Amino acid sequence: MKYAPQVIKILYATDMGSKTRPIFRYAVDMAQHYKAQIIMLHVVEPISDAARAVISTYLDDAVTEEMERNSMRDVLEEMKNRVKKLYSEEFESEEKYASLIKEVMVVAGKPSEEILRVAEEEKADMIVMGKSAKKVRGIGVMGSSARRVSRLAKIPVLVIPTL
Repeated sequence: MKYAPQVIKILYATDMGSKTRPIFRYAVDMAQHYKAQIIMLHVVEPISDAARAVISTYLDDAVTEEMERNSMRDVLEEMKNRVKKLYSEEFESEEKYASLIKEVMVVAGKPSEEILRVAEEEKADMIVMGKSAKKVRGIGVMGSSARRVSRLAKIPVLVIPTL
């Protein structure tokens, strides 16, 4: 092949659901194939405006903001721990992990927007993510994040079905 794709950095976007290990394994296989590194990304959606409005009826704004900051910090720390547990269970050695996983990121925001933003900021060459396991009338459909990312990304997106 005259012009093989140049894949140096893979963004693996995960919701850390119960069916993400096969998707993670695809990202690892792609990284090994291309001799690339993986950036693992989990996006936590912030509290909705409606929920914030309900809470603010009982608590003043300063207390509400402090609770939200503390809660988000706790969620982010828990997700980082879950991601570390995942890759420690998947890799047989620290050297293999260190050669493949460049960074683990947990950010807050709308998943599709954050995936696209991080892919661009990190200059990723490919995005690997799962397809929603939701069913409509018995047929599996692609989730809104995977659909939006695959439509708007400027780089290849590998969408793996969750079974």
